[in-house]
Amino acid sequence: MSNDKLQMTNKAKEVLKIECQAIKDLISHVNNSFIKALDLIYNCQGRVVVTGVGKGGIIGQKFSATLSSTGTASLWLHSAEAIHGDLGRIKKEDIVIFFSYSGSTEEITKLVPLVKKIGSKIVSFTGNIKSNLAKYSDIVLNVKVNKEACPWDIVPTSSTTAMLAMSDALAVCLIEKRGFKKEDFAFLHPGGMLGKKLLLKVEDIMRKDEANPIIDENSLVKDALIAITKARAGAATIINKKRELLGIFTDGDLRRHFDSNVDISCKKIKKVMTKNPITINKEKLAAEALSILRDKKIDEIPVVDKNNHPVGMLDVQDLLKSGLV
Repeated sequence: MSNDKLQMTNKAKEVLKIECQAIKDLISHVNNSFIKALDLIYNCQGRVVVTGVGKGGIIGQKFSATLSSTGTASLWLHSAEAIHGDLGRIKKEDIVIFFSYSGSTEEITKLVPLVKKIGSKIVSFTGNIKSNLAKYSDIVLNVKVNKEACPWDIVPTSSTTAMLAMSDALAVCLIEKRGFKKEDFAFLHPGGMLGKKLLLKVEDIMRKDEANPIIDENSLVKDALIAITKARAGAATIINKKRELLGIFTDGDLRRHFDSNVDISCKKIKKVMTKNPITINKEKLAAEALSILRDKKIDEIPVVDKNNHPVGMLDVQDLLKSGLV
């Protein structure tokens, strides 16, 4: 490795160590103020308005988005916009959370007394507990770091990492305190992969009716093949007179019996099917079906109801089309 590459590698490791230490130092700052902030937000009758400027403001935007997606009504309000006409978004019953490491930027300094006049409670994430922001806050969360990770100790690096970590800690504690469940999270993310994993059920994407050939156990293999071809399917489920699932007949079963050099077209399907196949209930999540297909290295899985009656077939292609894979 060249000297330049070695120097940059060491510098990157140094940055990570500095920022890692900054987070570790926050542990001692998780104190009664943290609990008060947690309770205040939990009991908020309005919304959590998050504000800030610069790099700290960007962290605030992320915090507001995290709150909104985990059951706490929140909105982001840029401090400069607030003092230029958007102050009306803040109501007395709201909580206003400021993100400002210095606690003394011009926009923040102008906004704080206006929020106090409205009557909203103020929580601040700051590294300067002697700032005007800290002085007029109802609760201060100290995110002070020993130094920034840049060569001049001025570029927001460790400080923004500390803000992010402390705000994440607060957001996760709120999740626990609210009893917010993954199903609730999925409800707020219906269009993304998270929503699909948590909400999409087997019955939503399974093949059914004409696309799901169901064959009587005494039918001939050639009749089963015709039904599979007509349905443009890759397999058929085999049932008894009570319509209970007995087995599955797939392309793999057909190939295995062709290898025996015996004409199977006139054999009964029950003689060549795979007995007692793995199944899944239609009410199960599609993500669970995907896990079964992967673990068992199979391409199709029969879908059954509570009486073990086949009601559909789930193919790996169905999971691909749903976007789950």
